[in-house]
Amino acid sequence: MATTIPITTRGAEKLKAELHRLKTVDRPGVIQAIAEARAQGDLSENAEYEAAKDRQGFIEGRIRDLEGKLAAAQIIDPASLDAGGRVVFGATVELEEETSGETVKYQIVGEDEADLKQGLINVSSPIARALIGKEEGDTAVVEAPGGTKRYEIVAVHYI
Repeated sequence: MATTIPITTRGAEKLKAELHRLKTVDRPGVIQAIAEARAQGDLSENAEYEAAKDRQGFIEGRIRDLEGKLAAAQIIDPASLDAGGRVVFGATVELEEETSGETVKYQIVGEDEADLKQGLINVSSPIARALIGKEEGDTAVVEAPGGTKRYEIVAVHYI
């Protein structure tokens, strides 16, 4: 059986939008650039032709990559989850660091949508692995590069 890749609804929409742009804007643009470079004659010393061919290879590779990811995607809508207050993929978790009292909010997402600056953490990251399965009021212990951190789970949302 093929491995499925969990992804939120929002993450899947972003991948679909990138795939659409690559197929409808970037691919035709690079084909046009190759045609224009060919029209200039000798291709052996034509930097524009080489650059366009390289770009075409990148675009085609990215299209195959995105199509493969979307084919394997298990799309999860966090708003439709009913995990009984447990931390699961797609959940948004409010945490308080026990030592500093600093509060943070993270949503657990797939690898392709992770962006720490936006509070989106990869499901396979150490902090997400420490949180999965826990509930509000539990303490998650995370082995971070700067040492062990303990977080109290303040709230779990499915949004």
